Amino acid sequence: MTSSSSSATSKTFNNMLLSALIAATMAAVLVSGFQYPVGEKTGWKKPTGKETETYNEWAAKNRFHIGDTVNFKYQNDSVLVVSPVGYLTCNTTNPISRFDDGDTVFQFDRPGFFYFISGEPGHCKSGQRLIVRVMHPSQAPEVSPSPAPSPTGGSGRDGGGGSGSPGVSAAVKVTVVSCFVAAVVGLFVVYLFV
Repeated sequence: MTSSSSSATSKTFNNMLLSALIAATMAAVLVSGFQYPVGEKTGWKKPTGKETETYNEWAAKNRFHIGDTVNFKYQNDSVLVVSPVGYLTCNTTNPISRFDDGDTVFQFDRPGFFYFISGEPGHCKSGQRLIVRVMHPSQAPEVSPSPAPSPTGGSGRDGGGGSGSPGVSAAVKVTVVSCFVAAVVGLFVVYLFV
């Protein structure tokens, strides 16, 4: 094998490796989502009756997509993912998942409905429960003939009327780091083999 054919093979390999790194980085960017803070500033807690909106009213104002997350912040409580029947009856005995770490981030991995309730006795019946509808990837946001929202309103990526902006999700942070690492590795590979 001559030196020029070895160099051409090396450059082809480098280009393929760099292309794979770019593709992996782009895939990470495409799957990142938003993080929505449940309860905004007050977090996940038993309603007192003085709240301006319920958890479900808040959820209805946002458009959730696969890859998005909801962040439950709470003390001396828990978050249960339950079936529709468990939600309606506030049944805490057989949850699909149970979280009690005080700072739960739940990622939506499919379209459809997700049902959350508090695991503390009496909290669910007092209104500490939430239904989230995750849109199918091909669904467009609902179009409403109502007037445009005020410049300060809206929190969802599709301009939902939520009362705050979504936080930066861990997926977005990982994506930024992934892009940086891919760029550094790509430059290193090009430096070594070109």
